[in-house]
Amino acid sequence: MNIPTTTQSALHWTHLTPDSVEAWAELTNVLAEADGTGEFFEPEDLAEELEESGFTPETDSWAVWDEDRLVAYGQLRIATSLDEHGRARCWLGGGVHPQWRGRGIGRELVGRMEVRARELGAETHPGAPAFFRARGELEGSDARRLLTHLGYRVVRFFNDLARPVPGDPLTVPHIEGVELINPTDEHEEAVRVAHTIAFRDHWGSTPGSVESWHDFWTSRSGRKQLSTLAVDGDGQVLAYVMAGQWVPRELYITIVGTMPEARGRGLAAACLTRTLELAARSGEYDKVELSVDSESPTGATRLYERLGFAVERTTAAMDKDA
Repeated sequence: MNIPTTTQSALHWTHLTPDSVEAWAELTNVLAEADGTGEFFEPEDLAEELEESGFTPETDSWAVWDEDRLVAYGQLRIATSLDEHGRARCWLGGGVHPQWRGRGIGRELVGRMEVRARELGAETHPGAPAFFRARGELEGSDARRLLTHLGYRVVRFFNDLARPVPGDPLTVPHIEGVELINPTDEHEEAVRVAHTIAFRDHWGSTPGSVESWHDFWTSRSGRKQLSTLAVDGDGQVLAYVMAGQWVPRELYITIVGTMPEARGRGLAAACLTRTLELAARSGEYDKVELSVDSESPTGATRLYERLGFAVERTTAAMDKDA
């Protein structure tokens, strides 16, 4: 392995652009492998992120270059709504190539993001207190050590679960008065409203904008043909499972939710079982993954374990008052 000798003063700081997505994808995939997060991306996925509603790459992203090699990056996003305590959540994301760690790049990157987060938080939510949130990744990771050193604390754990795609056909439960269907573009607003209501009692959840939901709904990673809605006789969305794909032959369950008045009827389990069956029938997948709050008020982890999912890793969310 060639260990770089470049000093931090020789690095070039700029922001993420469409021309940098190839290098950005290469870096994120190195980080996914080195840090065990499993978060791999294609350049096309990252190109979409640069065009997300509410995100301005010129002021809210950072790219750190050693000559023509991207060695670190950062992204800042501000939640469009205040949290349950009336605070503005400033989400800090990014990473440093393993070979360039230990040189103060991560500390400088977080510092720059925090300064901009205070500015952007005040612009977006004038007068509201703000806090920073970042991923603490796995126990013992470089990210968690750095964030702890900078005054962040673990506030929540999230479980990443996975299971093989079933080889044998699954029996999708029949629930009286409920139809299980694939979402179409006509369901975009109905599912957005259902998701907002379903997640009101979930930790850290704030309503997103119509524009950000549209970004999610129309993203290239989405797999509506493998997603499932549970609707009643009037077409009202009672529960939903939305699926996506970033890694070849791996299906990712992006969101699962049930309207509060419809909980306890097995709707989420029925939707997820149907999605698993569709994935198996397609022949395009070997594995299905999802992530869930370890303290979910709906007991979601137990549901997923009953459906054959097992915990692969546990990551942390870390906060710091702005």
